[in-house]
Amino acid sequence: MKHPLHVSTTEINFNARDKTLEISCRIFSDDFEAILSKLYKQKTDLSNTNLKAAMDELVKKYLLSHLQLKANGKTVAMNYIGFEIDHEATNIYLEVEKITAVKTVEVNDTILYDMFDDQMSIVHIVKGNTRKSTKILYPEKKFAANF
Repeated sequence: MKHPLHVSTTEINFNARDKTLEISCRIFSDDFEAILSKLYKQKTDLSNTNLKAAMDELVKKYLLSHLQLKANGKTVAMNYIGFEIDHEATNIYLEVEKITAVKTVEVNDTILYDMFDDQMSIVHIVKGNTRKSTKILYPEKKFAANF
């Protein structure tokens, strides 16, 4: 079943106790599988447990090239944690370590831009009780939050 809305959600949460940025992305699985299969020219089935290792590689490669973060003005390296299927969506988890404080977070998000020209990215950046959110509409790709 096709859905008329092309949207992904990214949440970045500053965990002061662990000194990490916890990142979760939620993407419609059908769209995500379609772009992975188109870009990487291989059978893609995110819900097939036998293909989990291969799918992890594709998901990691795609996310790290379509989502970049800067914390306090510096580009940060994201560690890929994994993904899980949740009904019609895929949740992907990443983490940035050794972030002692957050004054600014800048997001560069082009998830599914290579598939849809009406893609919308909803971005939430959370630090403590403060939540800053926006929606980024194709072809825009950046959002910055100051704390």
